[in-house]
Amino acid sequence: MVALRWTAYRLQRSMAHRAPAQSKPRLVLGIETSCDETGAAVLDETGRILGESLHSQKEVHLKTGGIVPMVAQRLHKENISRVVQEALDRSEVAPSELSAVATTVKPGLALSLGIGLQFSLSFVRLHEKPFIPIHHMEAHALTVRMLQPVEFPFLVLLVSGGHSLLSLAKGIDDFLLLGQTLDEAPGDTLDKVARRLSLIKHPKCSSLSGGQAIELLAKEGDRLKFHFRSPMGQHYDCNFSFAGLRNHVTMVINKKEREEGIQEGQLLSCVQDIAAATQHTVASHIAKRTHRAILFCKAKGLLPQNNPTLVVSGGVASNEYIRETLRIVTDATGLQLLCPPSRFCTDNGVMIAWNGVERLKEGKGILAHTQEVSYEPKAPLGRDISTEVRDAAIKVPSLKLKIKS
Repeated sequence: MVALRWTAYRLQRSMAHRAPAQSKPRLVLGIETSCDETGAAVLDETGRILGESLHSQKEVHLKTGGIVPMVAQRLHKENISRVVQEALDRSEVAPSELSAVATTVKPGLALSLGIGLQFSLSFVRLHEKPFIPIHHMEAHALTVRMLQPVEFPFLVLLVSGGHSLLSLAKGIDDFLLLGQTLDEAPGDTLDKVARRLSLIKHPKCSSLSGGQAIELLAKEGDRLKFHFRSPMGQHYDCNFSFAGLRNHVTMVINKKEREEGIQEGQLLSCVQDIAAATQHTVASHIAKRTHRAILFCKAKGLLPQNNPTLVVSGGVASNEYIRETLRIVTDATGLQLLCPPSRFCTDNGVMIAWNGVERLKEGKGILAHTQEVSYEPKAPLGRDISTEVRDAAIKVPSLKLKIKS
């Protein structure tokens, strides 16, 4: 083990010192298989995307009503070789020209992570290339730095189908965790509500994910027709909870079905209103926790005086209503709100390759191709200071979250 660590250390040092002498920019292949997207991309060290490929499993999982881990694993296994080869072909980069391979190894679905890691280790050993293990949430947090200059430190909100957390990014591998979900993620909640409403049967939603269906129908609904209490109102921390909200929405759906004399699986006449109220409550909960995180960071001097920034990423960050709710918060607190384009918010190989580029530049976390690596289905992002946030007991002033959905 000591020998392996020394090998990795020497490799990091030698690559870090050798960089200025290289005439060609360093190239990184990124591979992503943490959930239900098989992604690969080749980037140079400036963040230029030379080639990418993405295989989505969305249509398959829509039919099963959710992600089945063994199905996701099988689809990753069937497609990963083709996806990686397409990214290489489109970039016109041969494996021998790569400087390193970066792959998501944590957190995510165990069976999905395993496919990406197994393929990547075989690849780097065949071509004798350095390997860079990537933390999926770290990659989401840093994607914005590929698109525009964003200096550390900055506040990060990551919201997706599997994650919900607030963190302060102090460096490429230095994070302070302010809060995270205590039960389920917002994307999971929206998907489950959409399934309970049978939105896949709605003519406008048959090809949409649950979250996308909720967002679309909410535009036609009146959120004031239903009142769902924002979760954790008496908890002065930055943690999230969405399971109670989902249960409340389910109870309302059951009641409306009885009133309308229909069975589960049939569309209610008020689906748009329920969608609008659910989306607003999710957005409000996220906004209030983020507001508290901003006030905490300001009180502790954790954000810069000039141009403090909130970066929002993850699949749920594609929701325009949630983005606008957060904009109200950042406008009120003097922060710059940055959201990557929707295609970079969802899982993809580009963000993994970019995280690899950032680590390659700083010589951090670069392993020899001979080193053993394990995947981690559960992995925290940085040092947890959520207890400090709770103990600060910061009360959030009321903001009018009036948005045209």
